[in-house]
Amino acid sequence: MEQIQQSKIQELELLYKISSILNQSLDFEDVAHPVLEVLESAMGVQHATLTLYNRHTGEISIEIAEGLSSRQASKGRYKVGEGVTGRVVETGKPIIIPSVAKDPNFLDRTGRGKDENRAFLCVPVIMEHEVVGALSADVQNPVEEQLPEKLRLLEIIAQMLAAAVKLRRQAREENEILKAENERMAMELKDRFHPDNIIGRAPEMQQVYMQIDQVAKSPLPVLIVGEVGTGKGLVAEAVHFRSDRNLGPFVRVHCASLPESVLDRELFGSEKGALVGVVNEAPGRVEQAEGGTLFLDEVAELSPNLQIKLLRLLQQGEIERVGARFPKKVNVRVICATTKNLQQLVSEGSFREDLYYQLHIVPIYVPALRKRRTDIVLLADYFVEHYSRVVGKNVRRLARGTIEMLMSYPWPGNVRELENAIERAVLVADGDVIYPHHFPPTIQTDETSGTPVSGNLKLMVEAYERDIICDALKSAKGKVAAAARALSTTPRILAYKIKQLGIDENEYKK
Repeated sequence: MEQIQQSKIQELELLYKISSILNQSLDFEDVAHPVLEVLESAMGVQHATLTLYNRHTGEISIEIAEGLSSRQASKGRYKVGEGVTGRVVETGKPIIIPSVAKDPNFLDRTGRGKDENRAFLCVPVIMEHEVVGALSADVQNPVEEQLPEKLRLLEIIAQMLAAAVKLRRQAREENEILKAENERMAMELKDRFHPDNIIGRAPEMQQVYMQIDQVAKSPLPVLIVGEVGTGKGLVAEAVHFRSDRNLGPFVRVHCASLPESVLDRELFGSEKGALVGVVNEAPGRVEQAEGGTLFLDEVAELSPNLQIKLLRLLQQGEIERVGARFPKKVNVRVICATTKNLQQLVSEGSFREDLYYQLHIVPIYVPALRKRRTDIVLLADYFVEHYSRVVGKNVRRLARGTIEMLMSYPWPGNVRELENAIERAVLVADGDVIYPHHFPPTIQTDETSGTPVSGNLKLMVEAYERDIICDALKSAKGKVAAAARALSTTPRILAYKIKQLGIDENEYKK
């Protein structure tokens, strides 16, 4: 009798301690660990664990666990009805497992081991007739007659924790919804930033897309900087077509292609009779871009005189035709591009400092192709499809060896060089696959492609055969007979070659 009374006193003390902890804070983080620590010390149990049921995912996962590493806890995930914890959440009924080693329903996801001398107790956490989670604990070297009493006490504690657990679950679910919404919005923004006329998914290009979106609605001039062939013209077009001027004209002028006198007339126009042989007034490209965008490629090539005229256009919105007596107001946005370091040209005295600062308000730096290698295959695939249509061929893809070669080449001419190389390869290809030998020798050298041009003939032939067979198997989804038909050979010969070259056809099956 005295022993029972002592046990009741200990139980009341435990419940009082837990109640005191719960009254100290409404924050789940502040109370969960102390409650489970008191539970373990007072009840003589181990690995007290609290799991939450996520209504949106249908998953039950460990939220707090005493004596488990974060790696072990992360593995404690169950579907409703799966394992002991899943069954408790599904039924809302507590479960006693006297020996975890003897019960097949104990899954041991956390890797604690299936010890014959360990019992497992699991009770539901219920709030307003809804199971919001589960509370469980291990009992080492259990006395089987005492397990129901421990389970009853665990149920009382679970009920005391129910309100805090429900609030925690709501916060977790709201956080997941917010995270999913943020990810959705991020994808929408990413799609919105991505101009339709530019191909590329590399992080460096994502930065370019964001800059395009930032400057598009602004009336300020834009400076686009990048190596030859990086696509500065496409960036200028993207800025124009995303701006409020997209219904106006987009006029392009290459400043390095004309002598100064011709470029002056080309840009700013000329009055009637201003020059010998000019019988009518001739509006320049600036006026042709009225209400739209003027794109000046290689702006660093402008002469000092034309730099002054461009500065006047940017600062005052005025131009003066050749032979004109008065300036003319224009409504044009200016986008410039250059492959040169304008700041260095300023220090050398060949480019006006005031013009540089006027242009450098919003610079966009377009990365070289070698700095965004993850886009090489994406671009190559696009050019293959495009030029296949242009030349009327059915070239469908790049061989594995071709991809390796393209990825290792430095592309000094950037996207333009890649486009020209693919155009040539499509033109000379005699099948539906492009191989390394379809490219110019400069791309195929050992320095550029990583492929030796000399060596053991047998090994080189085997490498070439392996590429052809692997590509055929890829197209045939690992089916040897179909690959043999594509290569105009027999399945027996192809199977022999596959075995000889050590190719695993299963790798290509889908």
